[in-house]
Amino acid sequence: MFIAQAFKYEHSFWRYLVIPILFFGLMSLNYVAVEMLDLDVNEMMRQQIESKGSNRVLFENLLSFLVFLAGLLLWVKYVHKQPIKTLTTSREKVDWSRFWFAFTLVAVFNIGITVLDYYSNPQDYVFNFQWEPFLYLLLISVFLIPIQTSFEEYFFRGYLMQGIGVLAKNRWIPLVLTSVIFGGLHYFNPEVTKLGNIIMIYYIGTGFMLGIMTLMDEGMELALGFHAANNLITALLVTADWTAFQTNSILKDVSEPSAGWDVLIPVLIIYPIFLFIFARKYKWNNWSEKLFGRVKRPENVTIT
Repeated sequence: MFIAQAFKYEHSFWRYLVIPILFFGLMSLNYVAVEMLDLDVNEMMRQQIESKGSNRVLFENLLSFLVFLAGLLLWVKYVHKQPIKTLTTSREKVDWSRFWFAFTLVAVFNIGITVLDYYSNPQDYVFNFQWEPFLYLLLISVFLIPIQTSFEEYFFRGYLMQGIGVLAKNRWIPLVLTSVIFGGLHYFNPEVTKLGNIIMIYYIGTGFMLGIMTLMDEGMELALGFHAANNLITALLVTADWTAFQTNSILKDVSEPSAGWDVLIPVLIIYPIFLFIFARKYKWNNWSEKLFGRVKRPENVTIT
């Protein structure tokens, strides 16, 4: 139902090419420039933070997502002639209670895990809290991090999920492709340089988690809440010199990072628990059909 809604609007193939070509082209140009000029991205980030401060750097980096999100939604509305509601959910209206349930669940979990690790391994953290910088960080994060995560969700779990779904006419191909591409884009994060390629299991696994939530729930509300809480709480709670979000957070992780079996714990244990909670609360059923079934064009709807 969620994917099949796209059949009701302007869904010809070329319309689904323009935005991905522009976005992935921009990402590719950025990567090529870094490689050709042999730039040290981490060193550039460090110099920017020293010069401007971490809050300003974060603000400037997040501001581009406001443009990305506005561009995507305007394209959907005026080129696909599709209401944003149908890009968000198959329900009669957006269910914000779902968003807030997922947001609260992830926020409480992340805060709990961070507090537990802080008291279990106090040598790995320093208290980084300063009132004024933190308040600026709070304002920037509350307003712009949900914009960043919303763009990623609308682009991957909304736009590409529906676009690939109407082309492939099934559910599993868009699930796999959007999850792998979503995870693959995180390859350019500084965490990969520091921890190694094994961290890609986490990123791609997160893509699958969000995609499964969207398909099983026939809407993006849970994925939007989940993603927003994960990035927002992380930015406010803990920073490190080797992460994508270097902020004036409450704590700073000063431990020597490493990645091993702990990378698999979220994917193999924590994410299935989250899915179980959502499945029980929202009475998900017919998993095989919703994840692997055909996407059928509604009757009396023609390809445009």
